[in-house]
Formats: sequence, structure tokens, C-alpha cells
Amino acid sequence: MTGIHISIRLDLANGNRIGPAEIALLEVIRVKGSIRAAARHLGMAYRTAWLLVEHINEAMREPAVTTATGGKHGGGAVVTPVGEKVIEIYHSIEGTMCAEAQREFHAIARLSRLT
Repeated sequence: MTGIHISIRLDLANGNRIGPAEIALLEVIRVKGSIRAAARHLGMAYRTAWLLVEHINEAMREPAVTTATGGKHGGGAVVTPVGEKVIEIYHSIEGTMCAEAQREFHAIARLSRLT
């Protein structure tokens, strides 16, 4: 293992972007069922997380995350099938890029300063 990783950011034709922060947020919302809990888990301000969710939803034809207002049984957030597909496609691209770049990772690791 070279210790080198690729960070993918998708620049969409509509001007929006999907990158590691958006994907991490979607994945944690999926597990925690809440934007607030996901933000807390990621060490992110709630407002930042909320704005990222809005950004992701604006980028897609259909929402990637839906929310329910709090109340007696509390609110929550759900990653929709569109959000699940975004996560899947993002990781597929990431995996393909990493697999294709392994030789180059080793080459750059040989040139880099050891720390």
C-alpha cells in the first residue's frame, strides 16, 4: 500500500458539485436517520450539514434526502433511492480511479519524501 488516496469531486454540468463531504454526509444520514446526528458524528456544524443537503438536493432531479419535521415522535432524514444511487455511483467512480491509478501511486510514492 502506498498511503496515497484519491479524492474525487464530481463537477456536474448544472454547476453543482458532489465530493467526499457530500458522500460522507449521505452515508451518515443513512445510518443515523438525522441531519443533526450526522453533523455531530462528522464534527460538522448543523447549518453546514443542512446546506450540504440542500446543495445535493438542488443538484439532483429528485431529492437525495427527504426530511420530516420534528414533533411528538421527532423528525428525521432519509436517504432516498436517488441518494443511494449517488453514493453507489460515486464509490464506483472512486474505485475505478483508484484501481487504474495503482501503478502511478507506486511511482509517486517512490519519488516522495518519507515521513
